[in-house]
This record gives sequence, C-alpha cells and structure tokens, in this order.
Amino acid sequence: MLPKSKVDLYAAIRRDARTGMSLRALMRKYGVGYETVQRALISALPEPRKQMKPRETRLDPYKPVIAPAAEPSGSCPRSAASHRASGPTAT
Repeated sequence: MLPKSKVDLYAAIRRDARTGMSLRALMRKYGVGYETVQRALISALPEPRKQMKPRETRLDPYKPVIAPAAEPSGSCPRSAASHRASGPTAT
C-alpha cells in the first residue's frame, strides 16, 4: 500500500533506503521519479507547496466593455417562464 501523504512517502523511502534498496527499486516501488527519491533522502520533510499568484484571464481586458451589455435591462422581451406563468391570452 502506498503512503497517503508526502511526509509518509518520504519516511517510507528513507526507511527502505536504509535497508539497502537501490534508487531504481525505490522509484519502481513507490511510483516516483529520481528527483523525488533524491529529495526524500536529503530531507525528511518535503518542501512546502509554492503559492501561485492569481493570473489575469484573457477576458479581463474586455470586462469593462462586456459588463454593461450583460446587465439586465427593461427592454428585453419576457422570458418563456413568465409567458407560461401568465397563461394564454385571448385576442
């Protein structure tokens, strides 16, 4: 069974390395790459995740132009639901 957390994975890799397992055997057993095994053998704790800065979307430059068009206005026709709610009208 594979370890659930990265800390447990690093501990398991270090434990098996102390018993004499080769790097390739560790890579195969845990399904990780060479770099991960090396990092586990160097440090008992994994590096913290990098915090990513929020990125601008492709739509952001156009939002000031789109926003007024997306707002509801009184000039649009009634929705089908409101037509059904009012029922048929006789002419």
